[in-house]
Formats: sequence, C-alpha cells, structure tokens
Amino acid sequence: MPRRSIDLMVDTDPAWVDVIMENFDEFLCDHANCERKASALALSMVVKYPDRTRIIPPLIRIAQEELAHFRSVYELMEARGLKILADRQDPYVQQLVAVLRHDREHRFLDRMLISSLIECRGAERFRLISERLEDPLLKRFYRDLAASEAKHGHLFVDLVLNYFPPSSVYPRLTDLAANEAHIIRQLQWRPALH
Repeated sequence: MPRRSIDLMVDTDPAWVDVIMENFDEFLCDHANCERKASALALSMVVKYPDRTRIIPPLIRIAQEELAHFRSVYELMEARGLKILADRQDPYVQQLVAVLRHDREHRFLDRMLISSLIECRGAERFRLISERLEDPLLKRFYRDLAASEAKHGHLFVDLVLNYFPPSSVYPRLTDLAANEAHIIRQLQWRPALH
C-alpha cells in the first residue's frame, strides 16, 4: 500500500503507555470495542455510499480484518477471564466527528479522512505498546496490528482520491490533522486506545 496519508502532527506522549501497562486488562476491553466499531464503521460506509463502487471491496476487506482483530483481542480477553464491556462513548472520536461537514459530498470526504487519522493514531499507539510489552507473543501481536492500522490509514486516503483531487483532499486532511493534534493534547489519559 503506497503511503497516502500525512504524518500525525503531534506524537503521543510516551508516558501514556504507563497508563496502559498499569491497566492492561481494562485496555484490552477498550481495544476489543475499538476493533468491533472499526469493522462496523467500514461496513456502514459501504451501506451509506453504495454509489462509490471503488470503496466497496476494500472496505469489506477492512471490515473483515478489523473483525478478525476483534476476535483475536477477545481471545486474549477470554484467556484472562475478561468479559466484553458495554460500549462507552469515545471522547476522541466524538470530538473528531463533531467537525464533519453536513452535505453528502463533504461528509463522505471528511469521514474517510477522519478514518485515516484514527487508523494512523492507532498504528502509532500500538507500536508504542508493542515496544513496552515483554511477552513475545503480545509484542508481535501489537507490532503486527500497528502495521495493519498504518496500511488502513493510507488506504482510506487512497480510496477517497478516486473521487476528489489531491488539491481538495490534502488541505482538508491537514486541517483535520491539526484538529486531531489539538484533541490529543487535551485528552485525559485513561486505559484506552484513545
């Protein structure tokens, strides 16, 4: 997958990982919910934009990959005696979605670009987690997830470039990335992906 997204404008503070390592079971429960929601989002885009035929096969693949990630995280949870938690609002995603424009064309563009940023942030954070884990299987699992999320981040931009010129895509992606950086700086750390 060619690199299509842009760099995140702010790095996650490495100390964020301390919160994750100290509350790893709680993090796993949140992580499972994130993977489930990512799969549902990809399918919802297929349903909402059936006329955008170039996005359909790739988004079905993303939905399947995210569902496989969900299954893998759930298996880790089962091994630890953890149960799926009721869904909670994600303040990071809520704030990102708050800037979606409302007309159909711009909303499609914004949803795809915000999805790219969420995947890129997930890739960065999974990499940070993998670097701190000592268990070799978990380390490899999160390193592989980081690579998968990065690929998805670029794919969302690649797909939207089928429908909008780079001169429309990249300025908007830059604006959304600046907003995402502001959100990341303000977020309270908790044992969650975001």
